[in-house]
Amino acid sequence: MVSNRAESDERSKNSTFPAIELVEKAQAGDQTAFHRLVDHFQPEIYRMIYYRSRSKMDAEDLTQDVMLKAYKNIGRLKSPEVFRSWLYRIAVNRVRDYYRKKQFRSMFGMVSMDEDSYHESAEMAVAPEAEGGIARKDFWRQIEQMLTSFSRMEKEVFLLRFFDQLTIKEISAALKKNESTIKTHLYRALRKAKAMAGDLDGLMEGI
Repeated sequence: MVSNRAESDERSKNSTFPAIELVEKAQAGDQTAFHRLVDHFQPEIYRMIYYRSRSKMDAEDLTQDVMLKAYKNIGRLKSPEVFRSWLYRIAVNRVRDYYRKKQFRSMFGMVSMDEDSYHESAEMAVAPEAEGGIARKDFWRQIEQMLTSFSRMEKEVFLLRFFDQLTIKEISAALKKNESTIKTHLYRALRKAKAMAGDLDGLMEGI
């Protein structure tokens, strides 16, 4: 689903980016530094939100909301090194708020991220540029069926790990859960996935 090579490339790109230095400058009021952070992290936050909304317009609006909230609150961030996971925490909460509000406007056709009624189509896990190419209908139907067997937390952890490519530590910070809890939900999701979709040992590498 997500290749180890792609994840390695992403980590390599992030490791050479002076995020900590820029966060510290942004906290000191340097707007140029914050704009550089936005340029670097906005695409992946957009993809993360698009996976869950399936709407380019909504993803764009929500991404802007996330960046605005980050800008207003960056001074409160105590550890610049956790900026990425902090940004994902804002995004996760923003998406949840968005769908809770949307539920009140309509009673069908909704995607809920509430604790007890979260339903997510696998099509959410397709980045915009992948539409019609990588995402074959049969494959995504299988993924959709697999996701319906996951609990809300299992879905969230699974998507953050393999679609958004966050590390266990980053997921832990983003969801405010300890790492052992994250691993427990991830292994449960992988066991269910393995039972339904065949051998997924490749996904378990690097956990």
